Amino acid sequence: MKQKVSSKIEANRQTFYEVSQHIGKNPELGHEEYLACNTLTNLLETHEFQVTKEICGLKTAFEAVFDSGKEGPKIGFMAEYDALPQIGHGCGHNLIGTASVAAAIGLTDVINDLGGSIYVYGTPAEETRGGKVTMAEAGVFHHLDAAMMIHPYARYEESGESLAMDAIQFDFYGKAAHAAASPHKGINALDAVIQTFTNINALREHVTSDVRIHGIIPHGGEAANIVPDFARAQFYVRAATRKNLNLVLEKVKNCAKGAALATGAKLKTSFYEFSYDQMHTNQTLSSLFNKNLIEQGIKPEEVCPKTLGGSLDMGNVSQLVPSIHPYIKITDEDYACHTVEFRDAALSEQGFDGLLLGAKTLAHTAYDLLSNPILMQTIKQEFSTWKQIDNG
Repeated sequence: MKQKVSSKIEANRQTFYEVSQHIGKNPELGHEEYLACNTLTNLLETHEFQVTKEICGLKTAFEAVFDSGKEGPKIGFMAEYDALPQIGHGCGHNLIGTASVAAAIGLTDVINDLGGSIYVYGTPAEETRGGKVTMAEAGVFHHLDAAMMIHPYARYEESGESLAMDAIQFDFYGKAAHAAASPHKGINALDAVIQTFTNINALREHVTSDVRIHGIIPHGGEAANIVPDFARAQFYVRAATRKNLNLVLEKVKNCAKGAALATGAKLKTSFYEFSYDQMHTNQTLSSLFNKNLIEQGIKPEEVCPKTLGGSLDMGNVSQLVPSIHPYIKITDEDYACHTVEFRDAALSEQGFDGLLLGAKTLAHTAYDLLSNPILMQTIKQEFSTWKQIDNG
């Protein structure tokens, strides 16, 4: 039956290639992915998925479902398709969205025999204000028994952990004055920003090794001879767990409060992007994906453990439902994501081969869940046990 799934995907190879190329060559920023959204949903409707667009008030989000009409697991595939400014699809989201759609279509010839339902969720703006955050908070994923996606990379990596992340902004308001003639009449908002950076640099010595704090100054004044009356600092604050991140974030806030007190500036604190929770990988589901990947010819030693790194809005999904986010090799070069080189790799023939491999592996993994109730129960029990420990 898995061969039937693969054959369905292969039968649509040219269509999937054209879709991934079309999205890749017409990059759209987060919440502006109208072309990508329409391209993917039109393809799903062609294969008899029931599509609902603009879910959760997000103009470029969608839900597509193929329901067997029989009892069984509800499996969700996450599709991403937003691009990066200037670079385009430097993270290969043209492959991610198409792979999830391809995996779902691959199951359509067998699901009526198996029972259950297949869902594809179009999740916009992963790179910024992640759509999965909004959708998770709205309860869109609560009915799923498992959620999965693949991400292109320079090597094969298991689904692992990611860092929880808050995007915090500090606005300082001072008082303008002539910087040479009457500096004593001013309150320097830029000094407050610089002092915040100094305080945070001192904080780095006293946080755990998983913590990352990095920031910029998007606004620091208008002219060198005017005491800046407004300055802004933006930081990403990350940690391995939401619990640790919350503790660190309070210390970062205190760094800004201290700077405001020292300079006399007024401080306004806000979040300029959505907060991401840490990715929690369901190990049973991850092992199943790895097994299916190896069965397609990938050597076991090629599948590397995931190293802790960035942050994902898939993390918010993984807090609600058993989830995986593995990585599929699309290039022989050690290209970093978010680069022109990786964008070009995502448009290459090797990149497309990685898409098909990832789609087949996702579909085979879903097939195992749909056909094996005991396996599905094991995955759900692992998730339930972790939640009890995490909440304890």
